[in-house]
Amino acid sequence: MTAILHAVFAPGFFASAPVHLALLTGGVAAFVSGAVGAFAVLRGQSYAGHALADISVTGGSGSYLVGISPLLGFAGVGVLAAAVMDMIGIRRPRGRDLATGIVRGAGLGLAALFLFWDTTHTSTTGAAVTVLFGSMFTLSPAVVPLVIACAVVALAIIVILARPLLLSSVSPDLAAARGVGVRAVGLLCLIAIALAVSLSALTIGTILSTALLVGPAATAMRLTRRPGRAAVGAAFLGVAVTWAGIVLAYDSFTWPPSHDGWPVSFFVVALTLVCYVLAQLAPQRRRRPAGRVTTVPVATVPASTVLAAAAPARTVPASTAPASTAPARTAPARTAPASTDPASTDPASTDPATAGPVTTAPAEAGRAGAAEFRMGE
Repeated sequence: MTAILHAVFAPGFFASAPVHLALLTGGVAAFVSGAVGAFAVLRGQSYAGHALADISVTGGSGSYLVGISPLLGFAGVGVLAAAVMDMIGIRRPRGRDLATGIVRGAGLGLAALFLFWDTTHTSTTGAAVTVLFGSMFTLSPAVVPLVIACAVVALAIIVILARPLLLSSVSPDLAAARGVGVRAVGLLCLIAIALAVSLSALTIGTILSTALLVGPAATAMRLTRRPGRAAVGAAFLGVAVTWAGIVLAYDSFTWPPSHDGWPVSFFVVALTLVCYVLAQLAPQRRRRPAGRVTTVPVATVPASTVLAAAAPARTVPASTAPASTAPARTAPARTAPASTDPASTDPASTDPATAGPVTTAPAEAGRAGAAEFRMGE
């Protein structure tokens, strides 16, 4: 067992304080991102999460200008951008995409300006690399309370609004008819996505933060159809790939030839991609039918039995006489007196006005008999 541990973990891994801090913050960020990401994928807001990740660059670069924690900049700008996206967006997906693109473009413009000022007006070194790609091993212990606070708020929104979120995702009209505030629920969901993206941006960078938001969620939804299980599975899968990435990044400092170490974000994104590809190769589970259906071969059932079962039984009341015994009432034949006009005696005439009389007794008798037969029934 000791040999296996030494082969997997580099010397000093369990005694390193930066590693402990990275495991804590990275695990919390991955758990929140996976759970929130399941609802983002279900609601078709993956692009909104990507846009919020890009916009958070503005907050991270601005935080270095004013000297505050980068997480405050990520979260503050992300929540503000979510509010603006909801305010100018409309209910149709195309309108939401347009609003997201507009806000994303404006945020990236400000981010470029702030990063330029970081390099020209401050003495901060590596701000752009830290904002864009993250660095778990350089985090300060003072950021832990803020990380936990953002995680609690994001998870509380998802847990409390789980059912309204699912209902409004399937049918917004039905949710509104049942009294659900669709607009408010959508705004709170965007805020939860912004907080999750901010936590991921702190650990693996703003550019790659979408990987923790969408990757584990898409993998979990490939393996299960239930939203609750998908959210829980995505949360734990995100934690697993993040911790595995931290281990590989720490071990990479001992890899030849340079022993410089590889970034944690690379390993996290690579492992997320591997998990998603493996999930795509896994066979899809089919839904079981709601009830067991028993089928009988048609050839084993006689045709007479089928006809007898399909035809309704007719009963004749005892008070009515059978139709065969009912006397048929016949109307006397009506004959017109012979016309004195010689033209009317011509048998070849076809003029209806001069035609001979028409005898209707047999037809009337038949109708009368049929009427009494129906009454007898």
